[in-house]
Amino acid sequence: MPFPGPVSESTPALTSSTGETLTGRPIFTDLKPPAPKLSDIEASKRLAAWTAVDRHVLREHKVIGIGSGSTVPYVVERIIAQGREANKDRVFIPTGFQSKELIVSGQLLLGDVDQYPRIDVTIDGADEVDKDLNCIKGGGACHLREKVLAEAADTFVVVADYRKNSDVLGHNYSAGVPVEVAPFAYAKVLQNLHVLGSPKAALRMAVKKAGPVVSDNGNFVIDAPFPEELMLDPYSILTKIKMLTGVVEVGLFCHMAKAAYFGNQDGSVTVKWNDGRIEQVASNGQGDVHAATNGSASH
Repeated sequence: MPFPGPVSESTPALTSSTGETLTGRPIFTDLKPPAPKLSDIEASKRLAAWTAVDRHVLREHKVIGIGSGSTVPYVVERIIAQGREANKDRVFIPTGFQSKELIVSGQLLLGDVDQYPRIDVTIDGADEVDKDLNCIKGGGACHLREKVLAEAADTFVVVADYRKNSDVLGHNYSAGVPVEVAPFAYAKVLQNLHVLGSPKAALRMAVKKAGPVVSDNGNFVIDAPFPEELMLDPYSILTKIKMLTGVVEVGLFCHMAKAAYFGNQDGSVTVKWNDGRIEQVASNGQGDVHAATNGSASH
């Protein structure tokens, strides 16, 4: 049987039972597969991020710090959803490579803290947050720049899922306090940390690379777990470690956050405020807050 000739724009394509044209080329349609359902963990991260953005990234905010971690993509997603008009005059400051890529791919205006040393609001993730809003950060080795952007912000807000919500640091995140150190000083700092009460402090090693993890700043990272009796006062640990020569920055963020948002499995958000309030916020399933108990929110 002769081939019927080339298919023109006016000629319908002949298809086989497998959905291919007789020329062997697949047919492409505009149909999109349904978005995969988020896991409970991812849904709780998105809920926390969306609620925090809705409450703290306001129309008048023009310089916004974007943190690092697995919750932050949902932060950027919600900011983009505010629309081009809201974002056209805004500048976004990243804490590292991940957040820089999110800003660029979202077609938002990229800035740097050198240009904008004062930030309206910074939203960031955390590895763990205690009852007083002290945080462990640095699981992704970005805590130096994260702390600079947190300190530069008029308002610093943390977003996370329910697993990061703790009474005492170290309960849920057992890897230890991340300590960024100058490479030539790491062995000396390790000895210092052992003396300070962290005998299991160790250099963080890369997973798919021979050798240690290297931060964006070219430094090494030590993970230093401390016992609970010392973690009850994380500010004291922070000051002692920070005074060690060779230490660049410590992944303890004390007395910095205004609020921490935790997405829960039941579709609610727990909000801890720096004045001691704990608020339970319900969601309508679309990330929009519609009810609150145990206190009222403020900006």
